[in-house]
Amino acid sequence: MIVLAVILSFVLLLITTLHVYWGIGGIWPGMDRASCARAVVGFRGVDEMPSSFASFAVAACLALATLWPLALAGIFATPFPREGLAATAMMIGLVFLGRGIAGFTPWWRRLAPEQPFAWLDQSLYSPLCLLIGAGFAILAITEFPA
Repeated sequence: MIVLAVILSFVLLLITTLHVYWGIGGIWPGMDRASCARAVVGFRGVDEMPSSFASFAVAACLALATLWPLALAGIFATPFPREGLAATAMMIGLVFLGRGIAGFTPWWRRLAPEQPFAWLDQSLYSPLCLLIGAGFAILAITEFPA
């Protein structure tokens, strides 16, 4: 399970870094702020990226989630009991699973139809969320004390 924890944390660290990059004004994978917003936000009619505050807030949540698998696997020291770590890991996993599932629903497609987001969401973002959610759930279940 240590390998799974490290992989999860690494992937979340990359995603955290992207949100910090967008928070300081980065435009990749677009060519400008509008095309970046259409690629990573995707809501109908979007033409600008979320505020720096919003990007940094998401980055902060992701940074915290990055530490969770490492704490659960015993790599990162924490004062929290294993039961609490496992329960919180399951909640984090459910959030990611929910986001991953939502990306395949007609409701989400109507909410976020912009291209290339819609294509990227179904081919990359949502499947990645499902994998991250499953990883957290597996860690939570296997690390939960008997």
